[in-house]
Amino acid sequence: MFAVMKTGGKQYKVQSGDVLRVERIAAAAGETVQFNEILMVGGSVGTPTVDGAAVQAEVIDQIKGEKVIHFVKRRRKHSSKRTKGHRQKLTLVRITEILEKGADKSGVKAAIGTGSVPAAVVAEMNAAVAPAISKKGAAAKKAKAAAPAAEKAAAPKKAKAAKTEAPAGADDLKTLSGVGPALEKKLHAAGVTTFAQIAGWNADDIAAMDEKLSFKGRIEREGWVAQAAELAK
Repeated sequence: MFAVMKTGGKQYKVQSGDVLRVERIAAAAGETVQFNEILMVGGSVGTPTVDGAAVQAEVIDQIKGEKVIHFVKRRRKHSSKRTKGHRQKLTLVRITEILEKGADKSGVKAAIGTGSVPAAVVAEMNAAVAPAISKKGAAAKKAKAAAPAAEKAAAPKKAKAAKTEAPAGADDLKTLSGVGPALEKKLHAAGVTTFAQIAGWNADDIAAMDEKLSFKGRIEREGWVAQAAELAK
């Protein structure tokens, strides 16, 4: 048996077991509601509704419809345009029973649209729905936060760069004028580790070192040979 019912300004042809999306009604998930505006049931046609007939349904969830984009553009005196989106609030219900008569004595809560009930009732209904939505959102956030941690744990750990240590027995060449840590590393790389080596440089050695490490006359300008001779004592 089927029935034609009206809710939210729309008509629906239904039978037991059907799942519908209707304009939002004031009811929480799990509740049973009764639609009393029945235009036709079985062989009875209403004038405009069938007396004593009703359709009962179980509320599955409070949902939102697909997003609709509304675009308005005015081309006349003051050209303007505006874009806004809208998602209609809906209630997902499953038809459980169709009553041809006796609906007024069933004792089941009537299905009323949220636009026809006080704001306090709608607020109470939203409060009942909110925990489930927040729980889903919290679970999604937790999973999202856990993903980077899992990826980080799975990724191979980068080997720490070994610290460059001075060769054994090397002097602290940073004592020389104008020599810092970076320049000291260059000298070590060139095989220069002691003051005695620098103190023994002749003009050819100085020129070769200037060319090799691009010192541009720094050795003579800073007086490294003399300084190294004093420090080597």
